[in-house]
Amino acid sequence: MALFVGVIVIIGAEGPKRAVADVFEIRNVVVDVTDESATLARKKALEQGSNEAFQRLLHRLTLIRDRPRLPRLEQEEISGFVRDFGVADEKTASKRYLARLSYRFNRKKIRDLLKDFNLEFAETQSKPVLVLPVFQTAGAIALWDDPNPWRQAWTNVVEFEGLVPLKRPAGDLADVASIGPEQAVQGDRERLQAIADRYQTGAVIVAYAQLGLDAAVARQRLEVLVTRYGNDPEPVTEELIYRQGEQETVAQLLTRAAYEVGDHIENQWKETNLLKLDRPNIAAVVIPITGIRDWLKVQDRLKGVALVRRTELVLLSLDEARVNLHYVGESEQLRISLGQADLTMVQEDGEWVIYLSDLVGSGKP
Repeated sequence: MALFVGVIVIIGAEGPKRAVADVFEIRNVVVDVTDESATLARKKALEQGSNEAFQRLLHRLTLIRDRPRLPRLEQEEISGFVRDFGVADEKTASKRYLARLSYRFNRKKIRDLLKDFNLEFAETQSKPVLVLPVFQTAGAIALWDDPNPWRQAWTNVVEFEGLVPLKRPAGDLADVASIGPEQAVQGDRERLQAIADRYQTGAVIVAYAQLGLDAAVARQRLEVLVTRYGNDPEPVTEELIYRQGEQETVAQLLTRAAYEVGDHIENQWKETNLLKLDRPNIAAVVIPITGIRDWLKVQDRLKGVALVRRTELVLLSLDEARVNLHYVGESEQLRISLGQADLTMVQEDGEWVIYLSDLVGSGKP
């Protein structure tokens, strides 16, 4: 039975492939502490848990280059940032405490802390992205066939909990029928779209890894071409290189590379969506609707857009709503952020227009 402190939250056994429901919530903090008594063990476990959750949250929001500058606070200070926490799978013995914890943090206090430390940060969550790990070694190329140690490495990376939910394919017969390794590497749009539709993702990333010998040090070298296929007309490809450590096995190299590629994908997203709190803007937008239910749906989706600070309704009729949208950052950032909430923003006849994406897809205005 789960115990919740403060505002009650429902915590499920969320797997690594689901999106983060609340950017300021850190889930699945596993604690296992032994002390002189179960009471002391529990107290220490909760302190360790909040510390770990706090650091994981800062990593989620900030850029890789700023990690050395992240604030290191005392336990009492960290407690001041926690809104509430939940406890699940709790077990106690005479001197031992085990549990799975979740923490929700105060959004405003975390923002203020990051600003005080001059740290740039992002809060916009991406739609899920599917990663296809294609592996080449000794002239052979593999995606679904075994052995594919690169796909296994992505499976070994237990959880991506950042702003870009990364899905790993199951590798079942339906996947095999959707796309092959050559089609993935060549960027077959029809096949890529088919598997994106299957996993309901906003984009597909082909992580094409080639393993070879680095003759200079007589160790392995992994070259990864990371290509993103999404709404952009042309795919974007980056090359990342990882070298085997002196005491590192090939399997460890691949697992480390998978984690760091995921970290890089996340970092690129944050670079594009950094919050510019010092740049308030207002956009007058038109929202075509087919009735009041559409307007309520738009309102609900706008609440989840990090850049939007306030919506001011100017006019509401049966076929459109006119709204002043108060937001921070640039208009392109707003467009991207709205897109993750299934709201499509375009400029038509000199006006900003926001469409419900499901209405656009259904052929409705």
